[in-house]
Amino acid sequence: MLPLLVLSRFLPSCRTIYLPRRFPFSSFSSFSDTEEPQTPPPPPPQFSSSETEPKPALPTMEPSKNADLVSQIIFQHHNAFHATESSLQLNGIILTTSLVHQILLRLQHSSKIALAFFEYCRSHHPSYFHDASAFNLLIDIFCKVRQFDVAWQLIVQMDQESQNGGKNTRPNFTTFYILIRRLISAGLTRQAIRAFDEMHIFIDEIGIENSGSFSQFRFCFLLDTLCKYGYVKVATELFNKEKWRIELDAKIYTILICGWFKVKKIEMAKRFFKEMVEKGIEPNVVTYNVMLNGICRKASLHPEERFERVIREAEKVFQEMCERGVEPDVTSYSSLLHVYSRAHKPVLSLEKLRMMKDRGICPNVVTYTSVVKCLCSCGRIEDAEMLLDEMVSNGVCPTTATYNSFFKEYGGRKDVEGAMRLYRKMKEDDSLCSPSIHTCNILLGMFMKLSKIGLAREIWEDMKASWIGPDLDSYTLLIHGLCERRKWREACEFLVEMVERGYLPQKITFEMLYRGLIQSDLLRTWRRLKQKLEEESITFGSEFESFHLKPYKR
Repeated sequence: MLPLLVLSRFLPSCRTIYLPRRFPFSSFSSFSDTEEPQTPPPPPPQFSSSETEPKPALPTMEPSKNADLVSQIIFQHHNAFHATESSLQLNGIILTTSLVHQILLRLQHSSKIALAFFEYCRSHHPSYFHDASAFNLLIDIFCKVRQFDVAWQLIVQMDQESQNGGKNTRPNFTTFYILIRRLISAGLTRQAIRAFDEMHIFIDEIGIENSGSFSQFRFCFLLDTLCKYGYVKVATELFNKEKWRIELDAKIYTILICGWFKVKKIEMAKRFFKEMVEKGIEPNVVTYNVMLNGICRKASLHPEERFERVIREAEKVFQEMCERGVEPDVTSYSSLLHVYSRAHKPVLSLEKLRMMKDRGICPNVVTYTSVVKCLCSCGRIEDAEMLLDEMVSNGVCPTTATYNSFFKEYGGRKDVEGAMRLYRKMKEDDSLCSPSIHTCNILLGMFMKLSKIGLAREIWEDMKASWIGPDLDSYTLLIHGLCERRKWREACEFLVEMVERGYLPQKITFEMLYRGLIQSDLLRTWRRLKQKLEEESITFGSEFESFHLKPYKR
């Protein structure tokens, strides 16, 4: 039987949900380096070379009419400034694990509302218990807005519930994968490493935790995340500190080589490659692809002599691969095609694509997207459309990144009709991928710049209807566009809505709005807006006082 939802009347006797009243703040106090632990920390874990652990994964959004309906009701009956208008009755709902997951996914851009729904499920439905995936979704939502104290509270809560007999609530590697990745993306590398060190306290796995050891798989994950976000120096320090008790292999060296290329330290990357070979570790195709990717994507291509030098270096890597018996794959050629794309060489891109096919290497979506991007950036949009048709006929499904190349070119041409024609085709044709939040933001910025407010509102409503947004970038683009057109009332309304949903407005957004209101002699409007924001930062529902939600201060 499908879960049913009956929205009851708003009766005085019904329990109501009040949403938390504080804002995300970028500080981190719990488990921070400034606090001294009351008990000695556990000994550092030993590392094992187990590769049997499952990769971290969160539930993905799926079509669900019930989830859409509940989420829509939650948004419609939420007003953070009027408690009597923010009451929500969900009596009669039959909660299932999958339904809660889908609702949380639809509330991923509204952290405070997501927390309200999460707590409602716990307090109003005694027969329902959140599983680890529901906790992980909420932790990810709060980590996105840098509410790391709340994330830690939820992790401790998961651990306590599992000890009290809760089924499938113990924190797992996915839990810490989310936390560590978000901490690193926020620049809190020390806290991320500490979370990694403390992970084994919470995760209960037979054969790994009982022996007090972490797997090499997890250590590689930490290094890889640090390198992806540009903290390769931290990753290298950690590697040098721990390499005496881990098994050195091609995977670890490849991660570090990739990290040094990412920060454009090509000589350091080559140094680690040399060290790898000297230790007798044979580079594999992934290692060489990282080398090619670093040479082709990170090097400067202007003037023309630099482009030719990059191509020669890439050809040397191809030659070394052949000498070592490593066969180049589609990723190898895709990296080379990316050079031609960056250098705006459409003829060379098409020639290399043909050469790949002649050698029996089937281009993938990355290969085609690089060539499409090159053609679009050079104004050859008709050729790009022909290549897109060829791509589909060969069974390669274009991604939103492929279509975004077209939208960027349409924006450069100020071709509103062409952009909307492709956008509506993506929406209506089930065989094509749906527009992503990045696609919508490209179009939103384009239409605000061209003063197409009606089309911008259409994109905005589509984002809400499809649950892909709006996100922080969406609100910033819209508010800035409204300020540039002196639509102060609407800009203030969207700023309030943005804050209600738990987003931290950028400093430039406040400055633009304040400067515009003062210059337009609307000081009274600014004072009213400021008062609302102050009320929101002070007042909050009593049931959420236990959560360390940081108030917004600027």
